[in-house]
Amino acid sequence: MASTLRIRCSCGTLQGEARDMSPGSGNHAACYCKDCQAFAHFLGRAKEILDANGGTEIFQMSPARLRFTAGADRLACMRLTGRGLRRWYAACCRTPIGNTMTGPGLPFVGLIPLCIERPAADPDLQRTLGPILARSARGSAKGDPSQIPADRIPFALDVLHLLRLMLWWKLRGDARRSPFFDPRTGRPTVEAHVLGESELGAVRAAVAQA
Repeated sequence: MASTLRIRCSCGTLQGEARDMSPGSGNHAACYCKDCQAFAHFLGRAKEILDANGGTEIFQMSPARLRFTAGADRLACMRLTGRGLRRWYAACCRTPIGNTMTGPGLPFVGLIPLCIERPAADPDLQRTLGPILARSARGSAKGDPSQIPADRIPFALDVLHLLRLMLWWKLRGDARRSPFFDPRTGRPTVEAHVLGESELGAVRAAVAQA
């Protein structure tokens, strides 16, 4: 059964909702790549975002299911490099929202559950989002890799599953219904701050030292 989840940054300024959410509406995954770890350190919230092995939980979904209802002017965007993913967060309290492609052509947002207000009946979101199916970039994980749970489906099948979803979202026009890109121009609603050399070096060092 599909549910509507409330989106809320830590201080409550940025709010919204993710509609028609269910395990079948997206792809529940975790990523251990150094870029996702760097984003968590950039926000100063690595302990809240990353698991014991440095993984970021992500629900990969259509951006058309997401809308902001208050505080949209606090939405901010950063990129680690000029070619990197757009990484969105609430500037007021540095709560992560999610990651998108560089443009709207492939409708996709990797929603980071820290921004979701957990329902009392489903605090771990397992009923609403389903279990994590696969985990990517294990080679960049921290600590003992044997502590990382096994994938529920082979990683290659998980990627294929996501690609099929993205193709369906594109065909039904979800690229024109993203809160992150203007539907007329395709330009991002907020210009990204691309990290300078010193900023990037600092977050990379934080990842290395964690």
